[in-house]
Amino acid sequence: MLDDVTSVTLQAAMTGLAQRQRVTANNIANVETSGYIAQRVSFEDSLASAFNAGNPASTVVQQTASTDNSGVNGNNVNLSSEIVIDEETTMQNQLVAGALTAKYGLISTVLQG
Repeated sequence: MLDDVTSVTLQAAMTGLAQRQRVTANNIANVETSGYIAQRVSFEDSLASAFNAGNPASTVVQQTASTDNSGVNGNNVNLSSEIVIDEETTMQNQLVAGALTAKYGLISTVLQG
């Protein structure tokens, strides 16, 4: 019951969002580190493809180096952008968590009869 396509899709989304939050926090922590190249996490396209193929568990979370321009010290972290990414990720996480909570609530209601 918890391995249905919807549950697995939501769990895959939570995994991708958690990785994005970790990477964004690391980017922010290195905002003053000379030569640091910000990282990005993407998984949405892979999740959509995996979902359409009926196998959301095969979602691939990719972490890549940002191609944003670097400053004088070789660091390319833009604090404003990182804060926006963090806020967007937090909101997405809340939506997915809410969907999981609602789904498990329905299952609980059915089981309680």
